Amino acid sequence: MSNETYTYNAELRVETGTGASRRLRREDKVPAILYGADKEAVSLTLAHKDMIKAQESEGFYTHILTLNVGGESVEAILKDIQRHPFKPKITHLDFQRVDATHKLVTKVPLHFIGEEAVTKAGATVVHQLTEVEISCLPKALPEFVEVNVSNLVVGDSVHISDLELPSGVQSVELGKGEGHDLSVVTIKANKAAPTEEEASDAAE
Repeated sequence: MSNETYTYNAELRVETGTGASRRLRREDKVPAILYGADKEAVSLTLAHKDMIKAQESEGFYTHILTLNVGGESVEAILKDIQRHPFKPKITHLDFQRVDATHKLVTKVPLHFIGEEAVTKAGATVVHQLTEVEISCLPKALPEFVEVNVSNLVVGDSVHISDLELPSGVQSVELGKGEGHDLSVVTIKANKAAPTEEEASDAAE
């Protein structure tokens, strides 16, 4: 995917506060904040229609984005998105500046592959995590981490330490020490599927 799709125009916002934010939303603009990389936080606005379109793509949450702010291109990642409780509207965005020489901490989605093989064998795949927090330099940032479950059987589970993280990417959770190797996915027996013991009892 080209980076073109992750470039957005933003304007510096002078007026802040609830009243100003409300006015912006009426003008179909989304208030946002940009912080990090040892620089002052700045308030921005972005076009709501651009952000609604952007948030439909998984890459918006995982890619390094380029924000054109007052003639300057700033690389950033999305840290938070606030949505209206019931309207299809985005009410606020938090962006964190990215510095090529500094590691960033962010969450990336887990993509599970091979689930069909497990369900065909009469088992259920139970996801404990759908994303994983990682630390890496911006250039090493993966779009997602793949979890292959095709060879797993009932009773098996995959932990964070089992994930194949790309080179230069570390798990934040594992860095916290013992007891943080969380389970990512577990294979459980279908309630409908008989266990081996029940099957042999029935055969007798």
